[in-house]
Amino acid sequence: MKTLLILILAIVIIIISTTLLLAQPGLPGAPSQAPIDGGLGLLAAAGGAYAWKKLREGKNEK
Repeated sequence: MKTLLILILAIVIIIISTTLLLAQPGLPGAPSQAPIDGGLGLLAAAGGAYAWKKLREGKNEK
């Protein structure tokens, strides 16, 4: 009986220790979203104004 108890205890300790030693870290949380509305809108407006200026300059040279 004593041998059986020691054997069961050894098996339980081995199972618990392998579970703890092989544990993987959890997945990272969701990334925070970057706001792109203000700066991207200004860049688009500046690019459109620059293109319009270049188109008008091209028509005036002909």
